[in-house]
Amino acid sequence: MARRRRGRPIDGILILDKPAGLSSNKALQRVRHLFNAAKAGHTGSLDPLATGVLPLCFGEATKLSQYLLDADKIYESTFTLGVATTTGDAEGEERSRADASAITRDQVEAAMAPFCGSIEQIPSMYSAIKHEGRPLYELARKGIEVPRKARRITLYSYSLLAFRPGPVAEVDVRVHCSKGTYIRSLAEDLGESLGCGAHVSRLRRVKSGPFSLDESVSLPVLESLQGSGDLSAMDALLLPSQRALLGMPKVTLSESAGFYLRQGQAVLVPNAPCDGMVRCSLEDGEFLGIGEILDDGRVAPRRLMVTTR
Repeated sequence: MARRRRGRPIDGILILDKPAGLSSNKALQRVRHLFNAAKAGHTGSLDPLATGVLPLCFGEATKLSQYLLDADKIYESTFTLGVATTTGDAEGEERSRADASAITRDQVEAAMAPFCGSIEQIPSMYSAIKHEGRPLYELARKGIEVPRKARRITLYSYSLLAFRPGPVAEVDVRVHCSKGTYIRSLAEDLGESLGCGAHVSRLRRVKSGPFSLDESVSLPVLESLQGSGDLSAMDALLLPSQRALLGMPKVTLSESAGFYLRQGQAVLVPNAPCDGMVRCSLEDGEFLGIGEILDDGRVAPRRLMVTTR
């Protein structure tokens, strides 16, 4: 007999403003406990150093987490020039130091320019990428370094927000990038280009896919609501699951077509796109899930919701 899942069967997406010092998984487990949720998952890791937008999926919304993993991200970060660390961020040990006082704002902007667009990036040894089943960061902490293949990423924009000169200079940058981009690697590459070394001293994710900081919720707010026993107010913070798919074309099905789609059958939908994935809803707005346009124009079910919000 299958074990009954403990916790409340809630569905939806919470945009957490992750605090510094917590891993994404620990932040997820803390929020899951506050909601007493039966099922939850996060949508891509933020380093403990990092803060900002961390979408957390509950219940049926966990079926859509991959689409948020694949989404573009926007970060605001501070790079410290003149100091390189073992991890590429402020949590590592100092590896080298150089005087950065001669570096100018113009030099920084010129060094950043070649990284815009589609580039190859070698992931940091302190990333979560697996090597023979083990995360690279586990190997790195044991002093083991392995070859890593460069990955194709895209920087849609890479702008300098502020420059503070000095022997240990600081630059504030804003990065709009594709999935799989490592900001610490950008900092290290910039430091190498300038000949002084660099590391990430602050990192904040301000947008992940369709979700931004202005709709995020902090842990203290959740803890306050939970402490007062106001679960209804907590549940009201959950966004509808389909918000994860705003960039996907929408098709509207009749009640009859929706019935057959839920039975696993492909259905014909007027005015549907010619190909690709689509988000499916009934005429009354009820979200059904994700479908795919077949060669004959019908919509086939691919990822359907069992419950809805």
